Amino acid sequence: MSAVRGMTEDVLRSARLLFSDELGGGVITAAALAHPAVLRAVRAWRPARPVRVAQRLALKAGRMDHERPLLARMSEARRAVLGEAAATPPKLLVRVDEFPHARTVDEPERYGTDSFRRFHRVLADAGVPYLLAVVPRPARAPYDPRPLGDRDLAPDELGMLLGAAQDEVTFALHGRTHRTRDANPRRHSELSGLSGYELELLLDDAGSRLGSEGIATPVFVPPFNRFDAAHFPVLAERFDVICGGPENVLPFGLQPSPVFHGRAAWLPCYPPLYGTAESILPAVQRLLAAPSGLWIPLVLHSGWELDQGLSALARLAEQIAPYASRWEDFLADVRGARAAPLPEPVTPGFELRTSTETEAEPPRDPRSFPPRRRRSGQRSGS
Repeated sequence: MSAVRGMTEDVLRSARLLFSDELGGGVITAAALAHPAVLRAVRAWRPARPVRVAQRLALKAGRMDHERPLLARMSEARRAVLGEAAATPPKLLVRVDEFPHARTVDEPERYGTDSFRRFHRVLADAGVPYLLAVVPRPARAPYDPRPLGDRDLAPDELGMLLGAAQDEVTFALHGRTHRTRDANPRRHSELSGLSGYELELLLDDAGSRLGSEGIATPVFVPPFNRFDAAHFPVLAERFDVICGGPENVLPFGLQPSPVFHGRAAWLPCYPPLYGTAESILPAVQRLLAAPSGLWIPLVLHSGWELDQGLSALARLAEQIAPYASRWEDFLADVRGARAAPLPEPVTPGFELRTSTETEAEPPRDPRSFPPRRRRSGQRSGS
């Protein structure tokens, strides 16, 4: 147990999340979490900027991805502790961005509620629970930073949300209006540049609008996947889980997922698990062929699937349905890992906020990965 006492609060909670089933079932004790492979898998740090740039370029080129090294490292940790018992089915966490669609005000026939309902039915009929990122006030021309207007959720949109909740859909807050503050597509963000106080006001307003309709949002999905590093402590105090995507590699580095930073679990998702259903399916098939027992995020976009037709989504839904986990189950594990008593003394956590620009364990050089053919369906986050 002495080695466990030397782990930071964040690392210990992350390790508990990695072995939540085994700890809950009494298969292992907390002492097993001190294995060096576990520390390598769940300890997150913010690399120096040149490393972050190299990681982002490697991600775009397909030389580094969510499978390598992140899932590989977590799978190795579970095998080191559990041996052959680590080979249990993965726990897939499906996330959908977003509702209402960012273009719903401008193109209601293409991206309105009726279209989303067709998308939802594919997942619901297959028995796939998912997380839905919700925009409380859809905006006109949201990719234009000028104040061109936004509106409340329409009755049919609220009805869609309340109906989806009956199909085991959990909700995430997806900003307030999804309007970018920067016209440059590479810097689209509703949040970047806001002070902590401004961010709190935005979250208060957005959350209260959904809360007044009975829609709880314990998860946060940043619009365009972008927010400032200084925003993380504010978000972590308000949400149980903070999601992310490829756009977060440049500010944060390629991070393990899920891991704790403060009181929140950080759950970024990167290609090939972030993309179209067609591009995600081969990766899912690889994961199912090598069962790991991991929590694994998958990110879909309703608009991308509607644009491509829903046949690929139907094929993916059929494959993942037996392994798709309820987000409420994941949230229960997150809260359990956070509430578990900590050994004394324990080092305070929140490594993303307090880490220096020097890596404690430099990641593998992205150039050492073999070249990969660029995947179809890779697009910017919404």
